[in-house]
Amino acid sequence: MAKHRIAVIGTGYVGLVSGACFAELENDVVCIDIDEDIVNRLRNGVIPIYEPDLEELVKKNIAEGRLSFTTDLAEVSDDVEIIVLAVGTPPSFDGGADLSQIYSAVQKIAETIKGHMIVVTKSTVPVSTGDILKKIFYESKKNDAVMHYVSNPEFLREGSAINDFMKPDRVVIGADDKETLDIMEDLYKPLGCPIIKTDVKSAEMIKYASNAFLATKISFINEIANVCEEVGADIDVVAYGMGTDSRIGMSFLRAGMGYGGSCFPKDVQALKQLAGVTGYAFQLLNSVIEVNILQKSRILIKMKRKLGDLYRANIGIWGLSFKPDTDDMRDASSLVLIKLLLNEGAIIKAYDPIAMNRCRKIFNNITYCSDPYEVAKDADAIVLATEWKCFRDMDYSKVKKLMRQPIIFDGRNDLDYAALRKLGFYYEGIGRR
Repeated sequence: MAKHRIAVIGTGYVGLVSGACFAELENDVVCIDIDEDIVNRLRNGVIPIYEPDLEELVKKNIAEGRLSFTTDLAEVSDDVEIIVLAVGTPPSFDGGADLSQIYSAVQKIAETIKGHMIVVTKSTVPVSTGDILKKIFYESKKNDAVMHYVSNPEFLREGSAINDFMKPDRVVIGADDKETLDIMEDLYKPLGCPIIKTDVKSAEMIKYASNAFLATKISFINEIANVCEEVGADIDVVAYGMGTDSRIGMSFLRAGMGYGGSCFPKDVQALKQLAGVTGYAFQLLNSVIEVNILQKSRILIKMKRKLGDLYRANIGIWGLSFKPDTDDMRDASSLVLIKLLLNEGAIIKAYDPIAMNRCRKIFNNITYCSDPYEVAKDADAIVLATEWKCFRDMDYSKVKKLMRQPIIFDGRNDLDYAALRKLGFYYEGIGRR
């Protein structure tokens, strides 16, 4: 296993985690970002995103000389053999993926490098993007440079990204020549996991198909939970009974307020768009998307059924990020709920261990509290919107005394509802009896 020299373009969740982990595997890594302020902060070990254990990993590898940061690809292009693309591919106006950042990065690579270079895309891109990137490269190059292209999709979950990188279920590598596949296999061999070597288009499709399938499981179990509410069944028991079947599995069978984040919403929509461009109508994904949108508003229906008019009602929100252990607010269910409650005229107090500063940039007309108990004070109801551990560990006797009405709506089915009901709370989850 050779030591590799790697440049990573982009220092977001994927780029920074990948760069730090490649360095931890004893490769020489330089991370590149056009934002000079971010680069200067990173050089000093200041992390612009929240991800558990990432700050310690970055500082360790900076100190040991394996990880560095720059704003200029030209400074390092002669010293690296692999360039990893980890720039954003956000949704475009038509529902597809906006590839402008990755196009720009490949053009910059073409104008900068000399000789042979392996260019690896970790960003999530539609099938056939590799063909477009190769065309951009060869139209833009200034000399006899040669690009060996690799699709290497990431499967990192925010909140557990380092563990996901270092202990993956599999690594997918798509390339057109054996030598490049072998180099990439050597890069990942220390992880000791299955390595799937395939063509570029199949690798690109694996990422979209994986995320779309997981999103489908979430929308399916939410639909089952909604039916459980109508017929008197308990979704926790139903999901357990389903999940013990090895053909189904337990993962992604927790009912709740719907999925969010930076991947599932945009990837499902992008795959639907990709299919549509080819002339195929992906009907299943239409339903997955519709169910997820509707699920985010069901808590409001439950609240109005219990409380009646929500005008001037004091509503507490526990949790703001789209999932625990991250500060990411993209497509968070809490955002939909807050907007709906504000439209009803409710007064909102909220707490999140990490994400409040990001939420302040979106909503400046709600009250942000210093702890969960402050949210509970004089509340007519509390909604659990993100399943942070701290909310499970609350003193609920104290919470009950603080609230105007002891009403909890559990949007993540994460709380001990039997204990809460025993304390005298009105508790309502998603599909729970």
